[in-house]
Amino acid sequence: MSKLYVTSAAERKISRGIQCLEAKDFQELKQTDKEVLLYNKAQQFLGTAYLSKQNKGVGWFVSKEKITLNKAYFVALFRAARKRRSFYERSDGTTAYRVFNQDGDFFGGLTVDLYGDYALFSWYNAFVYTIRQTIVAAFKEVFADKVKGAYEKVRFDGPAYDSSFVYGERAAEKFLIAENGLKYSVFLNQGLMTGLFLDQREIRKDLANGLAAGKRLLNLFSYTAAFSLAAASGGAKETVSVDLAKRSKELSQAHFAANAIADDSHQFLIMDVFDYLKYAKRKGLLFDIILIDPPSFARNKKQTFSVHKDYPRLISQSLDILTEGGMIIAAVNAANMSISRFQKELEKGFSTRRHTYLSLKQLPDDFAVNQADEKSNYLKVFTIKVEK
Repeated sequence: MSKLYVTSAAERKISRGIQCLEAKDFQELKQTDKEVLLYNKAQQFLGTAYLSKQNKGVGWFVSKEKITLNKAYFVALFRAARKRRSFYERSDGTTAYRVFNQDGDFFGGLTVDLYGDYALFSWYNAFVYTIRQTIVAAFKEVFADKVKGAYEKVRFDGPAYDSSFVYGERAAEKFLIAENGLKYSVFLNQGLMTGLFLDQREIRKDLANGLAAGKRLLNLFSYTAAFSLAAASGGAKETVSVDLAKRSKELSQAHFAANAIADDSHQFLIMDVFDYLKYAKRKGLLFDIILIDPPSFARNKKQTFSVHKDYPRLISQSLDILTEGGMIIAAVNAANMSISRFQKELEKGFSTRRHTYLSLKQLPDDFAVNQADEKSNYLKVFTIKVEK
């Protein structure tokens, strides 16, 4: 195993418990996609890591010991991770949740989700992908009594495919999972999406438990309208779901059908959200709750959308169609945007409009995070009441 020397700043970072490694952490960095032993300038051993570029960083610190990433190592990790999720395993009301979450479970570059009887592996870099057979073998040993079959998603550039069947029994093309007593239609082998973002479970729970009761809700960037389904089940008077993807209407209706909720008062529009905001303002439409959960980055024929530059415009245009005393639920899924930075972007949109931050929600507890690293807790969702 190669020796690598890190900077003094990187040594301090590692000692605080941060596992994500960056190029600037090393005195010299050439070859990647390998295991390495890390040392400080005084040639003192710091621990084992691996190098492989992904959407954040160039690798991950793994252990303060000299270890081998073999089957036994991953068996121990998966046993500990499964024990941490014992609450979800005993639940009949929620059957889809995360059982392994990168550095929150002490191995960055890998996540594993359960969708009912099926597991979904996500590989975030080339190194983890090369040892995937070892990881899968360890997982099968720990979850043999729980999982019937498994799929994978490739979330980095390299392999010629992004989704594939891995082992065991194949799932139906579409099947139902439960979440907080509701049913959602999901799929595991159709690109990188699955039909449901599991990390937003707590927001859906609030909507289903009365937050949207008697209210008109606008769901922007709605994807499969899971928020709208939760709101409708919780007594929302009307929902409008807007997304540019052509499949979004069909997938959204599947959620409603699974719960026998008629969609007479629930619209699913295939449309650019900024075009809809202009349309709604022209028509004098008003909503009591506007939910904004955009992708970090998106492009269509007209424009490129980025949460870092376009969120204030979303807020300001949403205010034009919000009822007096209404609420905005604003979400961002970006590790590189801190809570304070997100709030500053929101404030630009509110300008002089009086408003109150009612709550901040982040990742649910099955999405274990590295408490030493703010970037590990990437989800931020503010519920904001806009004053009369």
